[in-house]
Amino acid sequence: QVQLVESGGGLVQAGGSLRLSCAASGRTFSSYAMGWVRQAPGKEREFVAGINWSGGVTFYAQPVKGRFTISRDNAKNTVSLQMNSLKPEDTAVYYCAAGPQGAPYNLWGQGTQVTVSS
Repeated sequence: QVQLVESGGGLVQAGGSLRLSCAASGRTFSSYAMGWVRQAPGKEREFVAGINWSGGVTFYAQPVKGRFTISRDNAKNTVSLQMNSLKPEDTAVYYCAAGPQGAPYNLWGQGTQVTVSS
């Protein structure tokens, strides 16, 4: 069973950058598609970015396209989300998620808070 732990959240001013990391335990990490999902208070959970098992295919939600970059290092069992040009609208709890390729995410981290001030 894979366990996910996020880190790297914090407070940053608009226009700044932040890098989130997700550490995964379990030797089956490389077989999972990974992604980042965020949720702001009072709002529905929103997909942010996804990456396939090999790291060769990525997908981004339109609001973050061109600003965020998702990557993975299967040797280190980590997934990262580099966030640049942050906006106050990016403020949310960010969750690392995993699931079999082509299937809904079924594993979730505890979340890390990202707050962007104007």
